[in-house]
Amino acid sequence: MRERKVHNLAGDTTTAHRYAVVGNADRFLKHKHAYKAWQLLKQFGCVVHPVAQDLQRLEGFKVYSHLTALQDKVDVVVPCLKAEWIPDIISQAQECGAEFVWFQERNWTKEFQEQADEAGLQVIRGCILKHKIYPKPFGYLRPCYWHGLHSPKAPKRR
Repeated sequence: MRERKVHNLAGDTTTAHRYAVVGNADRFLKHKHAYKAWQLLKQFGCVVHPVAQDLQRLEGFKVYSHLTALQDKVDVVVPCLKAEWIPDIISQAQECGAEFVWFQERNWTKEFQEQADEAGLQVIRGCILKHKIYPKPFGYLRPCYWHGLHSPKAPKRR
């Protein structure tokens, strides 16, 4: 069996960590940010679990209704919802045993940062999609290409 190559992502996270992408049915089924983050992490070869209260299955994968159902199964929680929809995300991440909370663009708040500092969780800020390698020449047209110009990249696993 061949050894799996581990790539660095943001902060201290790598492709070897286990992820939970938190969204809702709208964000997953309409192929919005939660769906794109989930797909990208799968393409990197990460173990990734979708979490949404109003969804049971996503493309054949089990969707967990709550982060606490993932006890000791995740290292990184990736919330892809507005801050007002996830007021207790830090306590949920702590309960499920996560070490990191990776906030996407515009869903981080100072309150979340303070709660995470008290809970001993590391906070990562920034879009997860900027770690994708975009094919040229059309990659130049994507904002995530430009936002992640100097970010570490992880190739798709084949």
